[in-house]
Amino acid sequence: MIAQSFQYESPGTLAEAISMLNKYGEEAKILSGGHSLIPMMKLRLATPEWLIDINGIPGLSDIKKEGDVIKIGALTTEADIEHSDLLKKHFPLFADVTKLIADPQVRNVATIGGNLAHGDAANDHPAVMLALHATIIATGSGGKRSIPIDEFFQGFYMTALQHGEILTEIQIPVPSAGTGSAYHKLERKVGDYATAGVAVQLTLDGNDVCNSAGIGLTNVNPIPLRASRSEQALTGKRLTDETIEEAARYASEDCSPSSDLRGSEEYKRHLVAVLVKRMIRKAAERARK
Repeated sequence: MIAQSFQYESPGTLAEAISMLNKYGEEAKILSGGHSLIPMMKLRLATPEWLIDINGIPGLSDIKKEGDVIKIGALTTEADIEHSDLLKKHFPLFADVTKLIADPQVRNVATIGGNLAHGDAANDHPAVMLALHATIIATGSGGKRSIPIDEFFQGFYMTALQHGEILTEIQIPVPSAGTGSAYHKLERKVGDYATAGVAVQLTLDGNDVCNSAGIGLTNVNPIPLRASRSEQALTGKRLTDETIEEAARYASEDCSPSSDLRGSEEYKRHLVAVLVKRMIRKAAERARK
């Protein structure tokens, strides 16, 4: 199919883009990478009358460390994330996740902000950001607003972004020593949505006791899901086969997958348990190094 006709704007500043959003109202959509929005427009699942292309706005594609926070601009591409030495140093799971997103052509254009703002539980970065306890920065006519990641995803393709706001930055706490992270998803073919995916970040002390844990699940719930009981099962305990098994069981029980062409509900729950165990062990191995 072909998208219905629309008007195109390309503002040069963030203030212009926000002004256009307020002017055109609910009929306007923000365009960054476009790899979620454009296919929906072609299928006429999305029919905006105005597209506001923010790719020409400077200052929204930096990756930098300020104090104890890593800041990632919303227009940072997946390719830039994949090759960032700063992110590799602190968060090895970014090297895991970016290589599993589509293909190099897509990663050269697709943006992390668009991935998150789309609000799709099948996307990979929502689970990653849950595991990393990120904060979303939204900018509107009233200035900047910080949104904890646990409050950002509010429903099926629904986020906490208000009308006239643009996701401009992601902030992630710099992990302490002894922290490791990992991500993996099972997909039917390269570039497909995950059948299931798991992101894990752990901080261990010298005795292999888990001081903190973050676990996010991909595409096994209507909205991106934090595996809270699994995190609690690990925190304050030594990483043993028993504690890892318990965390995996809780994640399998607490998710809510749907049976579809990618597999049955039972299969997906089993897959979540397998991936949770594998990613805990992989994150722990990295933490010990």
